[in-house]
Amino acid sequence: MSFSGKVKEELSGIYPRARHCQLAELAALTGMNGLWEEEEGGSLRLILHAENIAVIRKCFTLLEKTFNIKNEIALQISVRRNLLKDSSSYVLRAEGGALAAIRQAEVQAVCCKRAFMRGAFLAAGSMSDPGKSYHFEIVCDQMEKAQYLQRIMNSFELDARIVSRKKHFVIYLKEGERIVDALNIMEAHVALMELENVRILKDMRNAVNRKVNCETANIHKTVSAAVKQLEDIAYIRDTVGFEQLPLGLKDVALTRLAYPEATLKELGDLLETPVGKSGVNHRLRKLSEMADKLRGIKEVHYD
Repeated sequence: MSFSGKVKEELSGIYPRARHCQLAELAALTGMNGLWEEEEGGSLRLILHAENIAVIRKCFTLLEKTFNIKNEIALQISVRRNLLKDSSSYVLRAEGGALAAIRQAEVQAVCCKRAFMRGAFLAAGSMSDPGKSYHFEIVCDQMEKAQYLQRIMNSFELDARIVSRKKHFVIYLKEGERIVDALNIMEAHVALMELENVRILKDMRNAVNRKVNCETANIHKTVSAAVKQLEDIAYIRDTVGFEQLPLGLKDVALTRLAYPEATLKELGDLLETPVGKSGVNHRLRKLSEMADKLRGIKEVHYD
């Protein structure tokens, strides 16, 4: 099962206790995938299509909890089989004047906003595999619905955005931290923990990669500097020799040739008169300047 499917499976088992929250979640479920028809005498008919049985099951159970299905509404569920695609879709039909309470539901309280967002995601939402990327979206068929849902989501400071996609409008989240918050708001705590574990592993991996890249760059820089030093010292030796070099420079030159892989600190400790890293670096820089002047056939001063 995909991560998105796991989230929906978890959400389908969460039922709010308060009737106003049940109505809010039903409002989202029916608003995203439902079709309302008004009958004579003030009765209403709801037709809800879904490819996910969890959506139909959730809607059916909420209707059972919210209304008296024997006296207030009539319920019917049917299955449609697509032989070409080898898939099924589901249709829930409900009828009764009491259904007007769903259409009139007020989504003002924080608990109702949580329930509405949960219903909206169940009906028309999806998530990418967090191991690959962070993406959370809910698809609406009208801009007004998208803007309404965006306002609800952003009341939780989720910074949800809207983008048009063909004939639909998509509310989406891209940041892992925002998606974690969204799962928490919808009360999908199992999925939240799974996502957090993935985020921790990815962050650790990225931190290790950054450190390795940094260390590799430093090693490359150190090796390049050492190669350049050896080339400069060898050039001085092969052109004018070391005899006229000051003792400090001669000592560093001979020691570097003898220990090409030594660090500056190790090099300093190996000298006849040990010096620190800065002292070794200063002498090697002087040798490089001399080599550059010799290559340019310039006058060299051994001071």
